[in-house]
Amino acid sequence: MTEQYAEVNGIKISYEMAGEGEPLLLVHGFGAKKENWIATFPELSKHFKVIRFDNRGAGRSDRPKGDYTMELFADDISSLMDFLDIKKANIIGWSLGGMIVQNFVLKYPEKVNKMILINSNHGFPDESGPIVYKNMRLDEQKSKKVDHVKAWWDSTRTSYHIKFRKEMEANPSKKWYGLWSAEERIAESIINPATAEDIEMQAAALKTHNTFNRLKTIQNPSLILAASHDRLTPRSSMEEIHNQLPNSKFIVIDKAGHSSPLEKAPEVNQAIIDFLKE
Repeated sequence: MTEQYAEVNGIKISYEMAGEGEPLLLVHGFGAKKENWIATFPELSKHFKVIRFDNRGAGRSDRPKGDYTMELFADDISSLMDFLDIKKANIIGWSLGGMIVQNFVLKYPEKVNKMILINSNHGFPDESGPIVYKNMRLDEQKSKKVDHVKAWWDSTRTSYHIKFRKEMEANPSKKWYGLWSAEERIAESIINPATAEDIEMQAAALKTHNTFNRLKTIQNPSLILAASHDRLTPRSSMEEIHNQLPNSKFIVIDKAGHSSPLEKAPEVNQAIIDFLKE
């Protein structure tokens, strides 16, 4: 597995591909990058051909200036599939990635087999929602410049279950499920991080996200993976998505926060594998 670049929609997108079988795309969240799939990518690639990539404005992908939109992110995925000569794929989106995936499936249903959403939402009740998300990421970015270790631990307050967070604090070098440790995540956090400008550009896309009334048109089999203690995208938001989709399955990962793919990796991975092999 080596990092490669795709000429996509007028920019270069960084991606990694591993495994064989049915194609599976992984779409990361706000202010994140493809490495956030550290507990997902290696396990799922034992069963599928998995592609993880950096969204525009993230990681090692190009960061062109201008406000981003959900449609632009969706077009990037379509172009990436064309570049890789993938006609149809399963697709997973986590957080902002889940919002992007909803918009992608709505625009390109013929390119998708099954859709999986992890800890996401269908839109915001008013303009304050995207602003709160943006300011949280901007504060984190500023703190990272001062003390990246403290900044990472502070960010876990909203993204991890309190019990899991305490266990990480007690043993930062512990290798969870043989896949990752807090120390490794801290070190990774300062490699190609999101800048304030990147966060502003990604946040612009949040304002363009509202899929609630269109979700009922999605016929693709869908798995909605919520977390019991998610403070950023509550279980109720995921349940609303599930209720709108005509062909979906709803699972709650217990005792987990917004970072359930890391906290509860075996459970999340198994739910994904079982659903995709149905």
